[in-house]
Amino acid sequence: MKFPIIAYGDPVLRKKATDISADYPELNTLVANMFETMYAAHGVGLAAPQIGLSVRLFVIDAKPFAEDDETLKNFKRIFINAKITQESGDKWNFNEGCLSIPDVRENISRQDSIVISYYDENWKHHEETYSGLAARIVQHEYDHIEGKLFTDRLTPLRKAMLKNKLDCISKGLVKVDYKMKFPAMKPNNRGTNGKKKNKQ
Repeated sequence: MKFPIIAYGDPVLRKKATDISADYPELNTLVANMFETMYAAHGVGLAAPQIGLSVRLFVIDAKPFAEDDETLKNFKRIFINAKITQESGDKWNFNEGCLSIPDVRENISRQDSIVISYYDENWKHHEETYSGLAARIVQHEYDHIEGKLFTDRLTPLRKAMLKNKLDCISKGLVKVDYKMKFPAMKPNNRGTNGKKKNKQ
């Protein structure tokens, strides 16, 4: 089942998400639907707040970036109750986009390496270190469960320049090729813009 993706301006994207337990109802179905939603929108990551659920869950399939980094060919993960415990290394810029903020892409500075603690779909605990593009994708999705968006990392001047565009997104005045739910419009509002690839 494909969920409508929550658009910029919805309060759920600004809430710090809560942990879930192993008996969370129909978790496997939810995860499968999140992947289906993400693939339909040509994304590489999707967090639960982006489908209206304020829980600490996000999914990633970074295969579209395998051309840039071969190690991402099989980088498909489910992160439950994730916590980044360390960020290190030099900061570097990369052009990011977000399924909740269509038609906006900006160069975002993030640190190169992270250590993250999380549970997978089988409730096995992991503590792993990622760097480069893998770390960046995880950082982007992790921001979502912390109630943050990639636009929060822009300079005040750049944010001011994007204000009108962001306001239009929150009002549903944007065309997309996947289902979205806008704060001011009905859940099934959708458009027919060209495909947008590699968004998170």
